[in-house]
Amino acid sequence: MPSSEPECPRCGIIFTKYLSREEPLPRDTPHPNADAGDGRRSMLTLLLGVESSTPMPVVVGRGVLLLLVNVWTTTLASRAVSVEGSSSVMHLPNLVFHEAGHMLFLPFGRFMNVLGGSLTQVLVPLACAGAFLWQTRDAFGAAIAIWWAGQSLTDVAPYINDARALQLVLLGGRTGAEVEGHDWEYLLNAMRWSHHDHTIASVVQTIGTMTMIVALVWAAIVVINQLSILRIRRAE
Repeated sequence: MPSSEPECPRCGIIFTKYLSREEPLPRDTPHPNADAGDGRRSMLTLLLGVESSTPMPVVVGRGVLLLLVNVWTTTLASRAVSVEGSSSVMHLPNLVFHEAGHMLFLPFGRFMNVLGGSLTQVLVPLACAGAFLWQTRDAFGAAIAIWWAGQSLTDVAPYINDARALQLVLLGGRTGAEVEGHDWEYLLNAMRWSHHDHTIASVVQTIGTMTMIVALVWAAIVVINQLSILRIRRAE
């Protein structure tokens, strides 16, 4: 080890010059926006479905499913907001989460307990979309889950539309007029918006339909990108 003396008495080395040569060279300082840019590119590749290679049978299966869901969406979107509009095949699965939502929001007062049914049947598909995207890195699955959230909104719309008429058949097999109303009859009356039931239902129906369309476009982009990746790799 060098002493505190400026020069070694034995070999004549000047310690200050020696130590200055041994100092590490300064490293390049990364650009402060580099990490943010990498994060945005990573998110974009995830959303576009190009983060990893997908086997051809899976991509083809997704394409077939997407075609079927497109046809189904056309049927759902063409329905008017009416009592008959709640007769979709998805109504029963949605109803399971609807009823569970009432129990989930039970501790938060009467209003949230009633609203919790419709709220939960929309939040569950959104939670599934988040799980697909962040847990399994599956953009296609996330897109289909978003489509489900939109479909669930169109399932709620006839319920809202029936707030004054009370002709919708409820879980017990009777209409709202035969019992003491239903969820959206109570909710809109509590907010003094019952006279806007048809308008609110139409808005919810429109938002649900647009959500389904956007989700299908997203799913189609993912499938097209994954097909393109497979073709490029085969050509190499």
